[in-house]
Amino acid sequence: MADLQYIPGVGPRRATLLRQELHISTMEELLTYFPYRYVDRSHIFRIDEIDGAMPYILLQGRFSNFQEVGKGTRGHRITAWFSDETGTIECVWFKGLKYVANISTEKQYIIFGKPQPFNGRLNITHPDLESIKSGEETEDYEGLMPMYNTTEAMKRAGMTTKAMAKIIASALETHKAPFAETLPAYLLESLHLMDRNHAIREMHRPTEPERLRRAQYRFKFEELLYLQLYLVRNFKFRQQSLQGFPFPTIGRFFNDYYHLCLKFELTGAQKRVLREIRADVGSGRQMNRLLQGDVGSGKTLVALLTMLMAVDNGFQACLMAPTEILATQHYDNLHDDLKRVGVSCALLTGSTRKKDRELIAEGLEDGTLKVLIGTHALIEPTVKFWNLGMVIIDEQHRFGVKQRSMLWAKNSRPPHVLVMTATPIPRTLAMTVYGDLDVSVIDELPPGRKPVETIHRYDNQREGLVRGMLSQLREGRQVYIVYPLIEENEKMAYRNVEQGFLDTQRAFPDYHVVMVHGKMKAKDKEQAMQRFVKGEARIMVATTVIEVGVNVPNASVMVIESAERFGLSQLHQLRGRVGRGADQSYCILVTKPNLAEETRKRIEIMCHTTDGFEIAEADMQMRGPGDIDGTQQSGLVLDLKVANIARDGQILQNSRDIAKQIIDKDPMLEAGDNGILRRRMDILFSHSVDWGRIS
Repeated sequence: MADLQYIPGVGPRRATLLRQELHISTMEELLTYFPYRYVDRSHIFRIDEIDGAMPYILLQGRFSNFQEVGKGTRGHRITAWFSDETGTIECVWFKGLKYVANISTEKQYIIFGKPQPFNGRLNITHPDLESIKSGEETEDYEGLMPMYNTTEAMKRAGMTTKAMAKIIASALETHKAPFAETLPAYLLESLHLMDRNHAIREMHRPTEPERLRRAQYRFKFEELLYLQLYLVRNFKFRQQSLQGFPFPTIGRFFNDYYHLCLKFELTGAQKRVLREIRADVGSGRQMNRLLQGDVGSGKTLVALLTMLMAVDNGFQACLMAPTEILATQHYDNLHDDLKRVGVSCALLTGSTRKKDRELIAEGLEDGTLKVLIGTHALIEPTVKFWNLGMVIIDEQHRFGVKQRSMLWAKNSRPPHVLVMTATPIPRTLAMTVYGDLDVSVIDELPPGRKPVETIHRYDNQREGLVRGMLSQLREGRQVYIVYPLIEENEKMAYRNVEQGFLDTQRAFPDYHVVMVHGKMKAKDKEQAMQRFVKGEARIMVATTVIEVGVNVPNASVMVIESAERFGLSQLHQLRGRVGRGADQSYCILVTKPNLAEETRKRIEIMCHTTDGFEIAEADMQMRGPGDIDGTQQSGLVLDLKVANIARDGQILQNSRDIAKQIIDKDPMLEAGDNGILRRRMDILFSHSVDWGRIS
C-alpha cells in the first residue's frame, strides 16, 4: 500500500500528525479509522425549532459575543452566541480554547451538537463546526456525512473532521485494489454479511442508510467474533490442559462450621454457588471462577466455606483484599469462626509488625498456619506457602491482573482461584471482560433484610434532612455522611469533608462525630473507623474511602452529599453500607436543584431500584462499557472501533455462540477457511498476554 504522505492532502507533516496523534501509520490503519458518527445533512434546523428533547442537530448561522469566563479556575470556559434569522443559542467550550479563538464572527458556519437545558436556557457544549466559504452551497453538506474524531493538535494544524473525510476519500481513490477479506466465505454466506471491500467503502462514503447499516453490522460482528474466539479458545484450553489440585473430601472443618457455627440458613443462591465451586475443585481441573454478588448477599460466607474445603484436603488458603480496612474486617469476621473449628488464621498487611511477620512466615512454611488474610502484602516474594491450594480475591477489579498472577507462583501447580466482586457486572460486559472465566451469581439477599429506601433531597432542604437524621439517632442508630472525592483536585475534597465534619458537629452537638478520608494516617483512620464500628461514635463523615470495607449493621442512614458527582455504580456501593441489619434503612441523595438530564436519570434510577444488576445495566447504557482492554482486567489488546458492548448485546451473544461452534469443531483453527481466522487472530492478539487464565 502507498506511503501515507503521498496520499493527496496528506504530505509529510500531516503523516507525522496521523502517526503521533492517532497511531495511524499504514493505509490499512487509515482506511479502518471509521467515523464515530454520521450527520444527516438533509435537514438544517432553524433555531426557533429547537427544544431540549432533540438529538444531535445541524444549525447554520454566525457566531457573536465571545466571552471568556472563570480564567484560572476549574470552570474556565468560553461562551458565544450562535444566531440565524430565527433566533440565538449559546455555545460553550471547556477545552480547546485556543482553537475557539480562531472562530470568525465574519463567516457563516454549519454547527452540529446536542441542545441541552442549562440555567434556564438551551445551549450546545463543544459543537462540531465547519465554516462555509463565500458562495459555497449548503447542498454540499447534504446526505450522510462522516464525522471523524480528531485531536486538538490536529485541529490546530487544520486537520478537522472535514479534512479527515477528504484525506480518506483520496485514500479510497488511490487504493483501487479490493481489500483482503478477514472472514471465511462460509460465514459471509451463511450470515448474509457484506464483504469487507464494499463494507470499508460504505463506512466512509455511505450510499444509502440501509447499506451503511449492513456495513456497520459486518464490522461489529467481526470485532466481537474475534474477541469471543480468543476468549472461548482460552477457556477451552484451560479446561483441557490446566490441572488443578483435587479436593475430593468435604471433611471435619467444613462440616463442623456448617453444622455448629452457622447462625442462619444459607440462601438458595449461596447453596447453588457452593455446589458449583464444589464441582470445580473436585473435577481435577483448576478452578477459575468469578463470583458476583450484590452488597450484603453473603459472598464472604461462601469464601469462608470455600477455604475450609481447601483445609479439609490438606491445603492452605488465602484471601486478598484491596485495602487494609477491608482485609482487617475480613480477618475480624472470620478469625473467631475459624478458631472455633480449629483452623489457624493470620492477618498480613503493610503495617504488620516485623515480629508478627516472622511468626506468619514460619507458620506458612511449616504448614501450621492454614488461612492467611491480607492485602497486596500477600504477593510479596518473601511470603512462601507450604501448600497453597485456594486463592480468593475480594473486590478483584481493584487489583491489576499482574498482581493477581503473582499468587500463581506460590505453589508448584496453580492453586484454585475464586475472584469476587460486589459490583454487579452487566451480562454483555461479563461475556467480554470475563468471557474465559466461569461465572457464579448470588442473586438473593439473606432473609430478614429490608430494601434500603432511597430518597432524593436538594441541598436547600437541609432542615428536614437534619430532622430525619436526628430521629434515627434518637432511636440508637448510626449515620454516614459521605462527600465526593473530586479526582481533579483532591485538596478540594479534603476541604469539603473537613467543612462537613465541622458543620455536622455543630448540627448534632449531643453526638460523637468522627471523620475518615484518604489523607489521614492509617493509624488515625483505623482508630476513627473502630470508634464507629463499636458504636462509640454515632456519625461518620467521610469520603468514598468507606465505599467498601465497613460493616456496621446498626448504621441505618447513608447521606451522600453532591450525589450528582457520583456514577450509578458508586452510589449503589455506598448505599450498600446501610441496610445490613434488620431495621429499615435510608439512603439520602443530596444534590443541587439544577440537574442535567442525564444526572436526573441517574438519581431516578437509584430511587427506583435496589437491584445492583439492573443498576449496572443502566450505568453501562448511560456511560458506555469503559476501558475493557489492557492488562488491568483481561489482558486483551483489541480496539473496538464499531461495536459497542452497551448497545450491541445481541450481536455479542450471536458472535459468542458462533465462536463456540467454531472452536468446538476446530480448536486449532486449521480446517478449511478457518486459516483466515487463525491468521487474523495472530495479528489482533500478537501483543496480548493470556492473563485470563490467571483471572
